[in-house]
Amino acid sequence: MNSNISLKLFSLIKTGVIKTNALFWKSFYNEDYINTFPCDLHAIKQELKEKSINVICVFDENFPSTNVKFKNSEKPFFFVYKGDITLLNNIDKNVAVIGVLTPTNEIVKREQKVVKSLTEKGLNIVSGLAKGCDTVAHSESVKNNAKTIAFLPTTIENIYPKENTALANKIVENGGLIVSEYVSEPKNKYENVKRFIERDRLQALYSKAVVLIASFRKGEGDSGSRHAFEKAKEYGKKRFVMFRESDSNDLIFGLNKDYVMQGETVISQKEIEEL
Repeated sequence: MNSNISLKLFSLIKTGVIKTNALFWKSFYNEDYINTFPCDLHAIKQELKEKSINVICVFDENFPSTNVKFKNSEKPFFFVYKGDITLLNNIDKNVAVIGVLTPTNEIVKREQKVVKSLTEKGLNIVSGLAKGCDTVAHSESVKNNAKTIAFLPTTIENIYPKENTALANKIVENGGLIVSEYVSEPKNKYENVKRFIERDRLQALYSKAVVLIASFRKGEGDSGSRHAFEKAKEYGKKRFVMFRESDSNDLIFGLNKDYVMQGETVISQKEIEEL
């Protein structure tokens, strides 16, 4: 059930009254103040019903909590979602699995083994529904009949990439969750790119650990997953990388190699058992 206060926040975000997380926490963290704004609750209820989506906000009793302290610009206060939102409340059961958009067949096979081992231990896989490693993480979870959580950098009704729309539906049908902070499309390229980075922080925030499957160094290829990995460090989450000695000269493992050199732990069955 969508609360009236969450419906009002949906309206205020969509109309541009509340533009950022920081603005909400500075000026709108007050139910009485929000209620002074006019809102056609019936119309919003109909819109959400037609789109088969739900909303939840920080004023709701069951809004997903976090186990870290951080700046207001990064602190979530509102989600649009399909599926089981309660999966975000048990962070100790969530592990994020992230990586490049273009993994090789060998990398895919190795990632599938990691995901299968994690799900066999009853853990939920968190990722971003992107091409490549994200798709493998979600698909393998569904294949193993495990629950998986997809944080989107887009609105719920505009799945990106489009070819993962069917996968998003399977995630929900399998008891998982697709979730977003966004209710409207980005106004420009800068805002669009920013949303991908904002999405990455949520993967780290609502997980107990982050596993980096493969990533280029910055400037050598796709390395967007580094944002989630760095946020994991900032939030005090466990971090693991997939790596073996034969990967040392492969650019697609460049970032992984750097992290190993910095002392990060290589994911293995032992680490999975401990998780």
